[in-house]
Formats: sequence, structure tokens, C-alpha cells
Amino acid sequence: MLSVEDNQLLTRVGPGTPMGELLRRYWQPIAAVTELDDTPVKQVRLLGEDLALYRDGRGTYGLVDLHCPHRGANLSYGLVEECGLRCNYHGWMFNENGECIEQPFEDVVNPEGAFKRRVRTKAYRVEPKAGILWAYLGPDPVPCLWDWDRYHDAGRKRIGLTHVPCNWLQCQENSIDPVHFEWLHTNWSLHLGGKRTVYSPTHVRIAFDEFEFGFVYRRVLANTDERHPYWTTGRVCLWPNALYAGSFVWHVPVDDENTLDVTWTVDEGRRPARAARQPFSHRYREILDAKTGRLDVTPPNQDTIAMVGQGTIVDRTREHLGESDRGVTLMRQRFLSDLKILAEGGDPKGIVRDPARNQRIHLPRIALTDVPGPRVSRWPGWRSRLRR
Repeated sequence: MLSVEDNQLLTRVGPGTPMGELLRRYWQPIAAVTELDDTPVKQVRLLGEDLALYRDGRGTYGLVDLHCPHRGANLSYGLVEECGLRCNYHGWMFNENGECIEQPFEDVVNPEGAFKRRVRTKAYRVEPKAGILWAYLGPDPVPCLWDWDRYHDAGRKRIGLTHVPCNWLQCQENSIDPVHFEWLHTNWSLHLGGKRTVYSPTHVRIAFDEFEFGFVYRRVLANTDERHPYWTTGRVCLWPNALYAGSFVWHVPVDDENTLDVTWTVDEGRRPARAARQPFSHRYREILDAKTGRLDVTPPNQDTIAMVGQGTIVDRTREHLGESDRGVTLMRQRFLSDLKILAEGGDPKGIVRDPARNQRIHLPRIALTDVPGPRVSRWPGWRSRLRR
């Protein structure tokens, strides 16, 4: 159970908030590279800030304040030029550094351009990697954008994007909760399938190991032993806001009450010619059932139902944590520790500064071939839906 003060400390992410400042020290995924293929400018919201993301004619990415500093027009409706984004209201143009590089009428009446040199807009760094566009909203020096070894595996990379109407922290807490697999995914799926008297083997042991880039959590079921990959390898609660289990899921804070889930998977060994032609693809996933208007109960929405069902922001003063919640407790304590480290001028967990260190960084993962028994997808139909 958290105090009211600590709950607010960990969940508030806007500019100037402690957790907002902590999360701004990390690169955050904000879009798929392929999203800008047809429309090269897009409105985004990240950590409580409204921004315009664009790719100009040179292929340079920019992320600037949504509103033009002239008279506040929406720059996501702007004109993408060869070297910047132009406001559609009066033609002022800004480059990826936030510099005003053209003011059409002002340039006529003031050819020396003294006025535009005094005008800037907020701008943040954007980098593409592994088919995703990443944004860094923090101060200099800029840390390395992680180069995970998984990014380099052959196959078509698929990016899924989902709007989740709740706070980011309850999404990340789900990423370090091993026992929920037994109930939320297996037992609930069995019951939804009509097998109301069949239950999954229960968990008999769990463990958590902290390492440089997060926590590895391990688990043993009643029908397995400690030679099983669930125990020997485990899954990674990846710092600060992701889950890694061969695929990635990032829980990106949009603001205090909304999260963008960004999922990254790779089709290994499938259709290599197609992967060469189209190495990346993306798809948005809806969480509501069109017929009922309620949350869709089919995978992969089960995690979303649990996270959203807790409320927009969980009141953690009312919870009763047990032994199965040790990972959640460890993660909260680590975040509170990171906030103190940041306040003292240090780097929080998982930051990489050395480019030589940032080369195909290994993360432990369970391959399907490592898991005994039938190969049943946790998210049946998810990949096929992404292909459409």
C-alpha cells in the first residue's frame, strides 16, 4: 500500500512533476516509422505535452510544440517542406531544432530577418530505430537510444499501437506480476471457451532478480520444475516502462490518465522476401467490442481489461498486497529510489551513456521452442490481425 503522497508522486507525469522529469530522462516510443509514409505530420501527446511529429523532405524527423508561436495555429495541419514544417496559417516555418527559418511577409518587409531570429518553438529530439520513432524530452547530455540485440534478428518487424485510458503505472505494474498469467490469461480464457471446470496448474514459487535494465521475474507452476524456462530464464520487466519476453510492450505515458501501448514483434524466418520489401508495418488496435461497446475480452485485450478496470488512476491507499505482489513492491521502491537519485543529480536506472556499451545489448528471453508442451500462443490471432 502506498501513501497518498507517494501514489501521486509515481503517477503524475506532466512537466515539472518528479516522475515526469524522471521519465523524460529516457527515450520514449511515440509512433511507428511507417505512420508517416502517407501523411508526414501527426499530432501526438506525450508526458502531458501536445506536439507535432513530422518528417521533412530530407527525411529528417522533427517534434515541435503543437501550436505555432505566432498566433497558436495547430502545426499538425502544417505544410511539410524540404527542410522543416510550415504553419498553414501565415507560412512561418520551423526546423527540427525549433528555429524559425522563414516568415514570408516579415521577410519581405524586413529582409535582414532580425525578427525570425528572435522566435523559437519548443522542439525535442527524434530518432528512428527498429521501425519505431523515439522521442527524448529530457535535458542534455542525451543518453544512448538502447540497441537491444533482439532488434537485429531477421524477419518482418510489426508495431502495434493501442490507446489505453488509464495511468501508465498500473500498466507497468502488470509487467512485473507473474501470477496474473495463471488467472487473467489461462483460467479466464478456459472459462470464456466454455471449460468452466478446467483450471491451469497453480503457481508454487516466484522470484525477482534486479539487473542493470530492470527486473527478471521467474515462476514455477505445479506441473513444472526449476529446469523450466519460466524459471531458468524468466521474463524482463524492462526499465522504466516496458515488458520484454521476446517481444516488447512499452507503456508510454500520454498524460496522467492515458497510456499508449506500443508492441514490437518480429516474424522470424517467415516470408524473407516480403520482409526485405517491407521490413516494418504497423496497426492500431481497438480495445472496445463494436457490438457491445464494452472492452473486448479476447486476447490481447485481457491485460488491458485488468489495467483499465482498476480505474483511471488506482487509489493505492486501499489495496492489500500479498506475497504474489513482491515484484510490484520492488518496482515501486526502485522508482522512489530513482527519484531521490535524480534529485541529487545522478542518473536513474538503465541509462546508457557509452556508445561502445550500446551495441546489441542482450536481454534474456524465452523462445517458444524452449517451452515444453504444445505451442499455444498467448495472444491467438494477434499477429494475423496485424497482417491485415
